[in-house]
Amino acid sequence: MESVGEAPFSKGAIVLVTLNTPREKFWGAILDISPSGIAMRGIDLNSFEDFARLINAGENATPASVFFPMHRVERIELDARNGDIPSLSERFENRTGQAFTSLSGFATSMVGSATATSGKGSGGLQGG
Repeated sequence: MESVGEAPFSKGAIVLVTLNTPREKFWGAILDISPSGIAMRGIDLNSFEDFARLINAGENATPASVFFPMHRVERIELDARNGDIPSLSERFENRTGQAFTSLSGFATSMVGSATATSGKGSGGLQGG
């Protein structure tokens, strides 16, 4: 999935972010990360099941684009399989039949973010 030398927490990486004050968890893809904070496109982890149900029912639900200042970020972890325990991305795809990053407006957000931050129009996700 990632090439040799690529930073694990780069644009497009699917992560679970633990926030403080108030304590919450947010799951999604990194749009941008800097010393000031993290911009993501995703959902509150408490909404995971409901969001998957909406997508499965054919509703036009889209992940939110949000920014969290770094002083609220307690932890960032890659969304990855842990032995026999599937990642949240795998669980989402198994429940809905589609990849989280294939949702409406997702690729546009990633390309727009890459264009705004790097001056290039060739951003987006590789694989899925």
